Amino acid sequence: MSIADNLERMRERIAEAELRSGRKAGSVSLMAVSKFHPAEEVIEALKAGQTLFGENRVQEATEKFGAILGEHSEAHLHLIGSLQRNKVAKIAAIASCIQSVDRAELLAEIERQAALLGREIGVLFEIHTGEDSKAGYADRDELFRSIDLLDTMTHVRCGGLMTMAPFTSDTDAVRSSFRSLVRLQEECGSRYPSLDFSVLSMGMSADFEIAIAEGSTLVRIGTAIFGERT
Repeated sequence: MSIADNLERMRERIAEAELRSGRKAGSVSLMAVSKFHPAEEVIEALKAGQTLFGENRVQEATEKFGAILGEHSEAHLHLIGSLQRNKVAKIAAIASCIQSVDRAELLAEIERQAALLGREIGVLFEIHTGEDSKAGYADRDELFRSIDLLDTMTHVRCGGLMTMAPFTSDTDAVRSSFRSLVRLQEECGSRYPSLDFSVLSMGMSADFEIAIAEGSTLVRIGTAIFGERT
C-alpha cells in the first residue's frame, strides 16, 4: 500500500477509535513520524494531506526538513526525541514544538535560543510513566519547578504533556501508563490555570487505540504510515 493509502486507513482507524471511546470526532490529531524515512516520503505524505510530522534526531530533522519547510508552509515539525542543550539552536530554527522537555536546563535553553531567533516555540513536558527508556520527568516536584520557570519566559509556549508507554503486550501496563499522564494533566491544569495543558501526546502505531480510549489528543504514528524503518 502507498503512504497515501496508509494515511487514509490510519485516519479511519483514529475516527473509529474516537467513536468507540465516545470522543468527539476530530479530537485526536495525527502526527506522522518520519524518522529514518527520506524527504521524498515526507513529500508524498504532504501531498496526501498530512501536515504534522515528528522527528527524533536533530541532525536528521534539520537535513530533511530544512528545504521542505521552506517550500511547504503548511508543514509543521515537532521534535519528539531526546534533546541535548548544545543542539537546541539548530532545532529551534525549524521546529514549531519540542515535545521532549525533560529538565529545567533544557527549557531555559529553548527560551534563550527562541529569543535569539525572535520566535515562539511550543513545548510539551515529557513524563516518565513506566516506559523502558529513562527519558522524562519521574519526579512531580522537579516537573513543577520547571513549569514554574515559564512565568519568566516569553518565547516558550506550554502545550501539554507527552509520554511513551512501555513496549509490552500487557495492555493493562500500557493503559496504566496513559492513565497516569491523564491524572497529571488534571493536576497541572488545576495547579496552573493560566497555562495550556490541553495536548496529551501519547500513543504510537502499536498502542494508539488504547491511548485514544484513555484520552490522547495526539498520536505519533510512524510504521503504520511509512512502513518499517530501514
